[in-house]
Amino acid sequence: MLTEVFQPPVVVLVLLLISPAVEPGFPGTIWFGLLGAFFVCILPLAYVLVMVKLGRITDHHVSDRRQRPALLLMTLISVVAGLLVLQLLNGPASVSVMIISLIVGIAVLALVSAFWKMSGHASALAAAVVIAVLMFGPAWLPLLLLIPAVGWSRLVLRAHTLAQVVAGSLFGAVVIAGLWWLLRGLVL
Repeated sequence: MLTEVFQPPVVVLVLLLISPAVEPGFPGTIWFGLLGAFFVCILPLAYVLVMVKLGRITDHHVSDRRQRPALLLMTLISVVAGLLVLQLLNGPASVSVMIISLIVGIAVLALVSAFWKMSGHASALAAAVVIAVLMFGPAWLPLLLLIPAVGWSRLVLRAHTLAQVVAGSLFGAVVIAGLWWLLRGLVL
């Protein structure tokens, strides 16, 4: 259940919806977060579900790492398109910063997936939790407990090794969240 509830499209969708919270005009700017989520989460997930139905992808978690690079490339194209649309609509910088951080994460995950199956669940959740704590403060620290819980679910399902879960968690928490923090400081 943890794997399903905290799968990357769901986690990233929530992250994009809350990303404008750091700017004036929130919650009115939440629509830009939703627009970003459409390109970052909804379109790629719809593509995956269609490919699963057609038998071209094994399952919605894309368990076969050989199927991941092409999917992640398509996702990257969709995410960049979303970023361009947000720029054309003069969307809030907070959503663009979030998407740029995710672009780097997706690109690295695509490269790594060519030879190793780092956990996308772990990286997305760790990035989201660390970003939420950085955005909203120490009251959100209990969310950190979700990282080992979801990592454990990936191990129990034998979807990843411990090394793949730990690497994904560290990548999300340090690289993606760190890039978000750096870009946020430069732009906001």
